[in-house]
Amino acid sequence: MTEATPPTTTAPAPGYFARHIFFCTNERANGENCCAQHAAQAAFDHCKKQVKQAGLAGPGKVRVNKAGCLDRCAAGPVAVVYPDGVWYSYVDNADIEEIVESHLKNGQVVERLLIPPELGR
Repeated sequence: MTEATPPTTTAPAPGYFARHIFFCTNERANGENCCAQHAAQAAFDHCKKQVKQAGLAGPGKVRVNKAGCLDRCAAGPVAVVYPDGVWYSYVDNADIEEIVESHLKNGQVVERLLIPPELGR
């Protein structure tokens, strides 16, 4: 009688990044309100810099991405953190720094910057 070989179990591979933060940088040609009109590119650049300085960038950590329209224009400018599904609106660099420190570094949602769920276009 031969002994059965136990099945090998492998833990699922973790996602390449623990979190993504997407910044809408959409610009509308027809002049309608859009995130690009609210310094979204500058906020993206600042976030990317803050994430790198905090040592949060790279595989297994945080990725800062640009996005087209995220369809929450009425709340703009808009950023969303995944996989958490947390939607933020921000005003200035201090808001971005708070999102990086609180949410991206420590996993704590910045309640005061949350977009109400009903606020869309």
